[in-house]
Amino acid sequence: MSATTPVSGPEQLAAVLDAAGPNLRPLIERAERRLQEVAASHGRELGRHSSNTLAAGGKRLRPMLVFISAGEADSEDLVRAAAAVELLHMATLVHDDVLDRAPLRRGRATVFADGGTAAATATGDLLFSRAFAELTATGHADAVRALADATSALARGELMQREDAWSADVSRARYLERCELKTARLFEACCRLGALLGAPGAAAADALGEFGVRIGIAFQIFDDVLDVAGPVERTGKPRGTDLLDGTVTLPLIVARERDLSLLEVRVADAGEAEAVCDRIAATGALEDSRREALDHVARAKERLTALDLGARTRQALALVADGVVERYS
Repeated sequence: MSATTPVSGPEQLAAVLDAAGPNLRPLIERAERRLQEVAASHGRELGRHSSNTLAAGGKRLRPMLVFISAGEADSEDLVRAAAAVELLHMATLVHDDVLDRAPLRRGRATVFADGGTAAATATGDLLFSRAFAELTATGHADAVRALADATSALARGELMQREDAWSADVSRARYLERCELKTARLFEACCRLGALLGAPGAAAADALGEFGVRIGIAFQIFDDVLDVAGPVERTGKPRGTDLLDGTVTLPLIVARERDLSLLEVRVADAGEAEAVCDRIAATGALEDSRREALDHVARAKERLTALDLGARTRQALALVADGVVERYS
């Protein structure tokens, strides 16, 4: 299959696994076992909440990026790094659910809904601390630094998002900055970790990190498109969840440029959120937002041309890039 052929869902995952070579699937399985061991190792209640959180995870895109960016290398340090990025990602989701008082994530009850604020906060803290424990065990200071930088960026992005709630003054540039901080910098860290701990080495870390940033921004833009357009049976959350939280995303920014009545819009319940989603879609904002995401994918793939990567690695990364904007298509 061509590296530029867009695929989605299970088909996309299978294509990436085939392109990356025989090492990827066993590495993902090892990382999954490690995640389960970590989740179950801190007593019954925290272990249950951690295990449920991990079970609600997606396709393990971030660990996959670590492994693919490593260029077919295979080591226990890479498994630890892959587990670390997923643990950090899951920690942020648990904490987000506390802030948003979210009842569901991917169709499952959140830790917040199941155990309350205290349990969810403790679970997120546990996952966060274990992420750094896993990575510290590699003994690679630059790897720990990369994840620490991503964590700091994530917190800054979250604060920006809270500050911008329902603001009519959020520009496209500020939105993209928030996407980079809150989402893309962890993608960058995944690619850096793969390079640092794998075959490409430190010389390739910057370019692979830039690749990660671009696909991370594309991922977040398309996630925001799905919040307006995606059916609940596929996304695992109701339409307009971001609207209920007051989060100003690119589809809303673009729609406001075309329908000024949306500048002062507020929603109080799911029914109102659905109605505003329909108004946003009617402006053509979803198509424009998707084009923006595709532009970042194209820029990500351009970064690959400057890297001395094996054919398998290049094709697998290109497929991942295509896949972040082909979810549920």
